Amino acid sequence: MSDWGRFLECVPWFVEPGQSVEVGSASSWTRGPLPGLPRLSALLSSARVTPVSVAGRSYELLAWGSDGSCCGWLCETPQDAGSEFPDALRRFWGLFGGTVEQFYGPSTLWLNQNEVLTVSAAGTAVADVIVDYSWAWEDEGLPVPVEEMRDYVTVAIEANGNLTAAHRETGRLVLFAPDHSFDAVSPLRGCPEYSLYSFDELPDLASWIESCAGAWQAWVS
Repeated sequence: MSDWGRFLECVPWFVEPGQSVEVGSASSWTRGPLPGLPRLSALLSSARVTPVSVAGRSYELLAWGSDGSCCGWLCETPQDAGSEFPDALRRFWGLFGGTVEQFYGPSTLWLNQNEVLTVSAAGTAVADVIVDYSWAWEDEGLPVPVEEMRDYVTVAIEANGNLTAAHRETGRLVLFAPDHSFDAVSPLRGCPEYSLYSFDELPDLASWIESCAGAWQAWVS
């Protein structure tokens, strides 16, 4: 079974009836490492990369493991993001577009996410979402941290609407989770339950990426 066939076996809902699909030939990762992310870089360097087009939209299927039992990610293609994003993320996206589906892999903080590390996820403004949930702070008599959240970029969007975001300069990681069952998270100071959290053991974007990439490394080794 091809990597694409395995993907469709695991994620049969991705291609809708009548949509056109084009699948290219698999090849090795050739774009080199991502600076400051050795685990993710090592994982990518060991991937098989298959170009795929679905309904005219281009993707890359990254896969690991043997035929018929492989696992992997369906990814956006590398992109030239706008100048409104931090340089580090723009360089990242120039090599790796982030994931929109994952299949048959380990349980990590990337599980059940609609998008991880994509340009489109970064287009969701955390501050705007906080405005929509301002009642959570107001009901507790707390100031709503809208202006503070303007310094954050969304790096993952969960299926239920929870967001993970990183500070544009420091990389500090926060989780906006009005609907969550996460362990090892703590409410940010001045924030009520089911609003903004920090990860107890993952203070910044790089540690979050490397933790999840390391779990995938262990899974495919």
